[in-house]
Amino acid sequence: MMERVSISQLKDQLSAYLKKVQAGETVLVMDRDKPVAKLERVDPAVDEDARYQRLVAAGLVKPAKRPLTMNMIQPIDLGFDAKVVEALLEEREEGP
Repeated sequence: MMERVSISQLKDQLSAYLKKVQAGETVLVMDRDKPVAKLERVDPAVDEDARYQRLVAAGLVKPAKRPLTMNMIQPIDLGFDAKVVEALLEEREEGP
């Protein structure tokens, strides 16, 4: 059974109710004995997908044109005393 809470109780003890929600409980928020909201835990996978979609919509991330395969990954021999940052910058300048 889901817990019911008045708006004033929720405001007074918001942190405690959010901890319950994070633990998987659902809280029904009531306004004069009428339900007005339901607090539920957000599935982290759904949240990550929404974040990714916002980044795509903002033009900050481009979706892959095709799936990544292991044969697309080329190892680079940097040598014993290689400077990784310099190698990355050099590769970036050369392009794909």
